[in-house]
Amino acid sequence: MHRNKVIVLFDGYSKTVNSTTTLANCTCTLVKGKNSCIIVDTRTSWDGNEIIDALQNHGINVNDITHVVCTHGHSDHIGCNYLFLKAKEHIVGHAISNKDEYRYTFDNTTTYAIDEGIFIMSTPGHTLDSITLIVENSDLSENSVAICGDLFEKREDIDDETHWTSVGSDDINQQRKNRQIIAEMSGIIIPGHGPKFDVTPEIRSKLKEQERIEKSS
Repeated sequence: MHRNKVIVLFDGYSKTVNSTTTLANCTCTLVKGKNSCIIVDTRTSWDGNEIIDALQNHGINVNDITHVVCTHGHSDHIGCNYLFLKAKEHIVGHAISNKDEYRYTFDNTTTYAIDEGIFIMSTPGHTLDSITLIVENSDLSENSVAICGDLFEKREDIDDETHWTSVGSDDINQQRKNRQIIAEMSGIIIPGHGPKFDVTPEIRSKLKEQERIEKSS
């Protein structure tokens, strides 16, 4: 049975320097499917050489990338899209493009399949067109791996919601709902600005309770 391979090339981070300055860059992930080679979130425009080197360490050339997936359109998630001009599709939020041709083929009620066991879900909240890449049959987990951008900032934001509410959310209620949905269906979450983490029963319970409190308030 084919196993989809998930490789975190760079862990994201977000650090407050002072009241006006934050240091931040996103998690960047490589997914090798049966018929695809996908890069998810391409960091800032200044990270091109590091991404090229990281891919080469795994035997991948930039021209081998078939799909570029960006969980949303913020600059720290799309900066090196320019490296992957041979990709079949660039998917940024709900927009799917190749050169100057744009297609909008999924929304908040549908999914978009890329390969066997690899598909995109709409998970609005951080931005209204935020998406999550779901990887089934992966080498990391018997359950799905969710590469979800800033739906989750980092593991710590489950215990302290200010880690994600303070950085901005276009719809806090939808974000809470989608955080709980993704946790229920995933064994591992790869967040936007921190290392991957296992989804435990305690995490699912806490997210469900946070959504319940929000609904009742």
